Amino acid sequence: MSIPRFPCMKHRSRALLLPWLMGIALVGTSLTEGPPHDPPPTDTPPPFLTVPTPWADSLIATLSMERQIAQLMMVAAYSNKDGKHEEAIEKLVRERHIGGLIFFQGGPYRQVRLTERYQQAAQVPLLLGMDLEWGLSMRLDSTMRFPRQMLLGALHDDAPVEAMGLEIARQMKRIGVHVSFSPVVDVNNNPRNPVIDDRSFGEDRENVLRKGLAYMRGLQRGGVLAVAKHFPGHGDVDSDSHHTLPYIAHPRERLDSLELWPFRRMAGAGLSAVMVAHLEVAALDSTKGLPSTLSKAIVHDLLLGELGFQGLVFTDALNMKGVANAEKPGEIELRALLAGNDVMLFPQDPVKAIERIRKAVTDGEVDSARIAHSCLKILRAKEWAGLPQRSPIALSGIAGDLDRPEARVLRHDLHAGAITVVRDHHGLLPLHGPREKEQARIASVAIGGEQDNPFHRALKRHADVATFRCDKDLGADALKRLLEDLGPYDVVIASVHGTTWRKNKEYGIPASAFSIVKAIAAKKRTVHVHFTNPYRLLKADGPMLMATTVLAYEETDDAMLAAADALFGAIPSNGRLPVTAQAMLRANDGVDLRATGRLHDAAPEALGIRTSSLAGVDSIVLEGIKAKAFPGCQVLVAVDGQVIVDRVYGHHTYDGKRFVRQDDLYDLASITKVAATTLALMALVDDGRIAVNDKLGKHLPELEKSHPQHAKMTLRDILTHQAGLKAFVPFYTRIRKNGGFKPNTVSPSRSEEYPIRIADGLYLHKAYQDSLLRWTLDTPLRDKSDYLYSDMGYYLLQALVERITGTSLDRFTEERFYRPIGATTLGYRPLERFPLDRIAPTEKDTIFRKRLVHGDVHDPGAAMMGGVAGHAGLFGSARDLAKVMQMLLDGGTYGGRRYISEETVNEFTKCQFCKPDGNGNRRALGFDRPVAGGKGPTCDCVSYASFGHTGFTGTMAWADPESRVVYIFLSNRVYPDAEPNKLVKAGTRTRIQEVVHAAVAARVKTEPMSTVGLGR
Repeated sequence: MSIPRFPCMKHRSRALLLPWLMGIALVGTSLTEGPPHDPPPTDTPPPFLTVPTPWADSLIATLSMERQIAQLMMVAAYSNKDGKHEEAIEKLVRERHIGGLIFFQGGPYRQVRLTERYQQAAQVPLLLGMDLEWGLSMRLDSTMRFPRQMLLGALHDDAPVEAMGLEIARQMKRIGVHVSFSPVVDVNNNPRNPVIDDRSFGEDRENVLRKGLAYMRGLQRGGVLAVAKHFPGHGDVDSDSHHTLPYIAHPRERLDSLELWPFRRMAGAGLSAVMVAHLEVAALDSTKGLPSTLSKAIVHDLLLGELGFQGLVFTDALNMKGVANAEKPGEIELRALLAGNDVMLFPQDPVKAIERIRKAVTDGEVDSARIAHSCLKILRAKEWAGLPQRSPIALSGIAGDLDRPEARVLRHDLHAGAITVVRDHHGLLPLHGPREKEQARIASVAIGGEQDNPFHRALKRHADVATFRCDKDLGADALKRLLEDLGPYDVVIASVHGTTWRKNKEYGIPASAFSIVKAIAAKKRTVHVHFTNPYRLLKADGPMLMATTVLAYEETDDAMLAAADALFGAIPSNGRLPVTAQAMLRANDGVDLRATGRLHDAAPEALGIRTSSLAGVDSIVLEGIKAKAFPGCQVLVAVDGQVIVDRVYGHHTYDGKRFVRQDDLYDLASITKVAATTLALMALVDDGRIAVNDKLGKHLPELEKSHPQHAKMTLRDILTHQAGLKAFVPFYTRIRKNGGFKPNTVSPSRSEEYPIRIADGLYLHKAYQDSLLRWTLDTPLRDKSDYLYSDMGYYLLQALVERITGTSLDRFTEERFYRPIGATTLGYRPLERFPLDRIAPTEKDTIFRKRLVHGDVHDPGAAMMGGVAGHAGLFGSARDLAKVMQMLLDGGTYGGRRYISEETVNEFTKCQFCKPDGNGNRRALGFDRPVAGGKGPTCDCVSYASFGHTGFTGTMAWADPESRVVYIFLSNRVYPDAEPNKLVKAGTRTRIQEVVHAAVAARVKTEPMSTVGLGR
């Protein structure tokens, strides 16, 4: 085969063709992964030139000239059009032997069916391409959408971009696509650009190059051809080449330093392909009105010659007005070929194009070697993509294969890594962080959004955030009312919703919406969270000058969850603004905020745990509900401070009228002992006000005379249930007689005489306010002081806490712990804070209160204490209880604050009297502990360093320091009757615990993507 005579080809360019046409494989150096600012490697050929190509090299000799020309055509195909379109495409494949298809709109199943149909019709396998800058969803419905490139440009680290490219490549290969027309490496330095905009990584050429290389590496590692676009640079235009021919007037020096720079560096770094844009660039070709696609000076001389690019050269779509007006169909494709392009993308009339180019060869306008040159490159690319060994694409399992949990983890991590704090006015962030002396009262206003939106729900997982909504355009009176509603709050989070990527729609944020933000910021310390393109901030000086500003770039569920987590310091924030949004918000601006250690949601795969390995949780719970062991429940699992399971099941009652929600409250029963009383005691130990070896009489000195035996009890013995106290005394029997209440003991309504609520419509006489403590002390002690689980000691410990603190147990724990850590549902007397339908009912009490217990504590003794007792009375949700357990697991810290010293946590959670043989008292101080052989409250799967507690109502809270697992199970298994205890008989709680710990034990020991790019 002779060396082709490429029109006007320089000697250097001709030499580049020798290895291709002689069938010699080029061996290139591999790309190295150095620091982000390392220069890319050079002189690395495209991947399809680094391996032997026997199939392509032998096949080209069998193809006629017309069929070689046909290989240069990549025709538009759709999977959402009618049969006439499909028949036309099949005819082009079968009769005209076109080389490839670019698929546009449709769906994955439909496209795969058509792919099989067209590939079966092709004598030479088709090269299939798609515009997939942000994944399959750019063209196909019901598929995963990854972020646009401007968001990726905000990432500090480039590795997640490469991971995204690799995942997109995997999905593409699953549906039989081989070419991705991405990444966009245009440097978007013109805010008025109507077509590139957020499709670019930004305005910093270095960042664009790094991210472009990362995206390229990911695609090509996954066996997909990456196509950098739009050469020679589409970033500084103010018109859209889909509709007209943009003009670029910059001198060559400027083009070399900016627009051309990423292409020049990528050309020698192993890039598979380049797409040439439809632009008029006077400095590169002075021919007036000539699109760059048809310019030999730009494609052949500059791209192939000066830049030395060896890969495939695609035209941009040849039906676009930027080029379509230059010539008629057929002539356009010929001129594109003569300019140096290999693949004619979206020819207006592929038959005319093939015939015109064939005529040009016959007439001597085009050397046949020129056709062979491009055809061989295309065939070698097909061979590299595995087309000679192509197998039929399976339709079954496509949905699951295109929506893997690992891919969802990656997508979330991309959003999380991009969160950019560009201004931290007043040093507000993180909210409720360690710098705050007082817990700010927070409100959030969704401007143009629903009040119960994903962002608001995510905020509420961290703190008691009051939520509001308003329209994007408010009259003076409505704005005044909104500001009045916000009056009681210290900090306001303002976010605009219903955004769009469309520049001509102001990105969905009219000026009136920014006026609302400005009005709020004038009155309150304000955090403005921006869920769309940063260019919209060009005309938002007022809000930006007055508010803390956080950019999330897109309004997706992932973006909203990540923004909420970042505001509260659950994840770090180190994104950088990829473009200049205004004079005060420049490219590369950003404030670094470290994570403060709060629970936040994550997919199991983020921690190397398979979602499928947790499937047993569902089956165990549903089995229990079916057996009527409990009507519904909440299950939460956190690993390493990340919530990987937060599920609700069933209903409040068996009538099925009210589904369980994640923010519902359950009666925690004896978990109160550790989550209230024991916490209070730990705080007092840290304060130096008590010691665990103190005798009770030291703090309640009146006992020295009245009850000397009780006065001698140590706090350690009470907390480990070996102080000689009886297990339980039914105090309620002392106010009942002959099936009813004794006279003058209860009233159906609250009054000064009857202030103690024990149930709905049932109030106890004030004379009984101190009775239970007195009755506890008057109850004879047991003969032995060995281990016996008892509620009785917690009446005494409550009295001690309240004596020392000078306040009630509920108020002390709320102010010291629950409110600061954002455990908004946790507390006593829930009806004072929440509506009844948020609280799961417990027992239909047929013995004491003779009614359904709903919203009041189930335990009779705690009820007679007015709902606040040391042993019972605490209500809350699984997530808020998990915050307490996580704080303990983390040695007493949460959200960057220390609540209890690590020394105290270690002392209280260790076994106090364990024996070497595993026998003896298993208890820690207040906390329960596991027993060898799984005979205690846990499965045998937890470590012996673990601790927690269970509750009679069907609850469990457990923390394991070795596996870093927090496990919460909340149910109302006592509804409607406490007996029989089917929950315990079925082992529901411990069986779930077994599933969880088995899944964690089998976790893949790799660095989770959630940490990639999030640390600086």
